[in-house]
Amino acid sequence: MQLKIRPDQMEIKEHGNYSFPVYISEESINRFDSNSFLWHWHPEIELTWVMKGRIEYHVNDTCYILTEGNGLFANSNTLHSGYMTEKQDCDYLSVTFSPRFIYGYENSALHTKYVDFITSNPDWSSLLLSRETDWQRDILDEIRHIYALSKAPPADYELKVHIALCTVWQKLYRYYSTVPADERQTSEALRRLRDILSYIQLHYNENIALEDIARSIGICKSECCRFFKKHMHMTLFEYVMYYRIQQSLPLLKAGESITKAAGVSGFSNPCYYGKIFRRYMECSPSQYRKLWRDSAV
Repeated sequence: MQLKIRPDQMEIKEHGNYSFPVYISEESINRFDSNSFLWHWHPEIELTWVMKGRIEYHVNDTCYILTEGNGLFANSNTLHSGYMTEKQDCDYLSVTFSPRFIYGYENSALHTKYVDFITSNPDWSSLLLSRETDWQRDILDEIRHIYALSKAPPADYELKVHIALCTVWQKLYRYYSTVPADERQTSEALRRLRDILSYIQLHYNENIALEDIARSIGICKSECCRFFKKHMHMTLFEYVMYYRIQQSLPLLKAGESITKAAGVSGFSNPCYYGKIFRRYMECSPSQYRKLWRDSAV
């Protein structure tokens, strides 16, 4: 499977509902095509707890290696993606919730003083949660508690989840209230990164030139390459190839020809498509198609 995202990289998915805006899900990285999930963002806050294995997790321009027992806080509206590391699967818990679940109603003291203080600051995009640090271990224990509640919901389930998340937020607030941040520079970088990713998503099946991408965000080609490599930890060319391969996978699963899968996803040469496909999927397009055909029988 793969995430469904809009052209602006926002994930198309309900994270809970209006009456209870919390979504708790057990995930495995090998469930995603190419053992990774694509860059995306959502207005909800996300807490991750690694239950087994390890995962390479990117948030904006920061790369984490999350190991078993540890986790991550990803702030509202941050770009994030995840990848298998060392060819080992990773089982993890994702707790996604709307900020309003903490503050209740707009412009309340809880909203302006405690929640918006963190969510409106793009310099605080994420935080590694390690069991080696006492207050972070407490947050991880609260996430584990939420997991246990979700497996056997008590009569006051929603209330207990709310209390647990408020406890998590209190600890995050106590930490961030002591940390200075430069908001303007990070906000501009995030906007520029989103614009580049959006351009690639809209034009991946065309003949994309570096000059076109650079012009779309108003910078020179060399600065565009440098900026993207710094924040994404891969070159623009590598990302375009990776994204095109991702877009071809549903076509192969549906039984389409390799030539059509290559052409629709932006490759003019099926042989070159096969070469790039092997690089990212560690098998040929025909092997991948056969694998899905056999699994459906």
